[in-house]
Amino acid sequence: MSNDTKDNSQSTDKAAEQEKRYTLPQIDFSTFVLSINSSALVQLGLIEDPSTGQKTKNIPLAKQTIDILGMLEEKTNGNLTDDEANILKNILYELRMLYVKETG
Repeated sequence: MSNDTKDNSQSTDKAAEQEKRYTLPQIDFSTFVLSINSSALVQLGLIEDPSTGQKTKNIPLAKQTIDILGMLEEKTNGNLTDDEANILKNILYELRMLYVKETG
C-alpha cells in the first residue's frame, strides 16, 4: 500500500470516528440563525470562545455579524414561517441592544 493510500485511509477512519463522537443538530433556518447569534455573542465578549475558553471582544466583527443577520431578515422577508421570522426578529433586537450597550 502506498503512503498516499495509507494516509487517505487513516484520514477517512479519523473522520468516521469523529462523526460517531459528535452528534450535530439538524440544520434548518432557526439553528442557522442561532449559530450566528452565538458567534455574535462571542464577538461581543459576552460568552467564552469555545476554541479558547476565553472571553474576548471584537466589536467590528460583531457589528458585521449583526449586519449579516439584518441582511438575512431583509432578503428573507415574506419567505419565513412565523416562528422563523420571530426568532430572527427577536435575536436581531437583542443583539442590537447588546451592541449599543457595549459601544455606548
